[in-house]
Amino acid sequence: MRWSVGIETEGDRVLKREEVVELADAVAPSGGIATGIGSNRYGAQLIVLAGTREEAIETATSEFEKAVAKAGLPVFPIVRVEAINEEEDE
Repeated sequence: MRWSVGIETEGDRVLKREEVVELADAVAPSGGIATGIGSNRYGAQLIVLAGTREEAIETATSEFEKAVAKAGLPVFPIVRVEAINEEEDE
């Protein structure tokens, strides 16, 4: 089943446009979008395949962490995670 998972972090500094663009590029292969320009929070919405909400969150979190590393962003604590499947979205 397809899941849309939103993950948001919060840290101690404001992110620049270029940093969030790098994150957007890194999550794009997962059908993702990134947020956080001009904020002390950054995040992404990713599309993953999983059987359960827990698996979707685990998969998306792993992909998000890889994208954060690829984008060269500081690792901030995750403060929000939401997952919705395609059936719930209808």
